[in-house]
Amino acid sequence: MSNDPRDDPRWKRLHNRDWTCPCCGQKHAGLFDIAYVRPEQWTGSEDCRPNSEARAASHILTEDFCVLEGEHYFVRCVLELPIAGAPSERFGFGVWSTLSQKNFDLYVESFDSGVQEHLGPWFGWFSNRLFDYPDTLNLKCQVHLRDGRIRPWIELDPTEHPLAVEQRQGITFDRILELYALSGHDLRSALTD
Repeated sequence: MSNDPRDDPRWKRLHNRDWTCPCCGQKHAGLFDIAYVRPEQWTGSEDCRPNSEARAASHILTEDFCVLEGEHYFVRCVLELPIAGAPSERFGFGVWSTLSQKNFDLYVESFDSGVQEHLGPWFGWFSNRLFDYPDTLNLKCQVHLRDGRIRPWIELDPTEHPLAVEQRQGITFDRILELYALSGHDLRSALTD
């Protein structure tokens, strides 16, 4: 039996046809990221302001930036996990990381140019608690910027935390389906018909 998830009939159903999530009713095709709208530390409304307002604000949440009381700075990133048996495939979490004020300002100032890969990597603190993992808040990480206005990717410090291990060694397809179910997208029944 192959360890490549692309040989799994459920994987093929997930990628070869549109399917309707039995939980949210939305149509999907292929893998999708699990996204967190805000950093854990943000306790205000989840209604996002325009990104352009982040430069002058001391307390704001936008789609890509968050400033908390003019003292804490966050950027939206992607934590990518290779998929065991198919390392060229990735599963992602849309998450947040802290940055120093200096690095945050550089990122915001260069955001519209789309030319940022030469900046960083920058140290950050992982700023979300992911469900079904031991506490992930404040894991040490590096924030790697990318060109083309693609959200930065996070590289966790290589610890024995299960999330850091999955980033190094990969995540199974069954684990992805479990995480989807825990996030309100239990599509396992949609993939077995």
